[in-house]
Amino acid sequence: MVDGESRANGARYAKGKNDMRKTGMILLAGAMLAAGTNAAQAARDCGHTGAGFQQWLARFKQQAVARGIPRRVVENALGGVRYSNYVIKLDRNQHSFKLSFDRFWRLRVNNALIRKGCRMMKKYNRTFSAIERRFGVPREIITAIWGLETGYGRNSGRMPVFRSLATLAYDCRRADFFRNELMSALKIVARGDMAPRQMKGAWAGEIGQTQFLASKYLQYAVDFNGDGRRDLIHSVPDVLATTANFLRAHGWRRGAGWNPGEPNYRVIKEWNRATVYQKTISKMANMLRKCR
Repeated sequence: MVDGESRANGARYAKGKNDMRKTGMILLAGAMLAAGTNAAQAARDCGHTGAGFQQWLARFKQQAVARGIPRRVVENALGGVRYSNYVIKLDRNQHSFKLSFDRFWRLRVNNALIRKGCRMMKKYNRTFSAIERRFGVPREIITAIWGLETGYGRNSGRMPVFRSLATLAYDCRRADFFRNELMSALKIVARGDMAPRQMKGAWAGEIGQTQFLASKYLQYAVDFNGDGRRDLIHSVPDVLATTANFLRAHGWRRGAGWNPGEPNYRVIKEWNRATVYQKTISKMANMLRKCR
């Protein structure tokens, strides 16, 4: 038998329990609404076509300004930028690194490339000597990279970097990666290294004669000719020193070998993760060594 006080306590307990249920349902509903909002925001923040590109770009501009990029830089670089279906097509059709080493070598290296490399090492002998003293990276390795990447600057690319990066930053496949690159490209302009109209490169936004991504440009670029700017498109001393600086920063050992199994071969892997490319740099550098 339950007395009056117990019944009152029981009623209060039941009411409290119901209030807790209601609170839990409200919190759950709020969480579901927030999740739905986040999902909708995520859907708007990338796309598989250019349909929502301009709206996304407007938001990205605001984010860039909020992160300290001057508004004039943002507008100069991104004003009028359009989505590029061509860039997306190229992004979806990368096959060269799936080739065998022999096939890759035949496609990328020939006697003319080696002979020109020898001429370039002689032409820039004083620059290479200064770089070797400062960074400890041999000219043969730098020249092999220079030749493989752009034919010693002849094929650096003519595509507007900001259009390529903005397109890939909006595309869902690697959005986060390329948003960082796009923000880095804006910082290159903001610190005075290059003007937006000068920034032309490969289809994925690689810049300069040895093809640096914008984030790596920011991190490793060297003003080796002393003009106050780090110009990896037009200044050969800056290009060569920056390439050496990257390799040294990744552990290049002065005087050590670069063939497979030797200490510096692992550093070549930091330059490019494709095995065929690593082997090609190593072999080409050995051939260039005979020019000395």
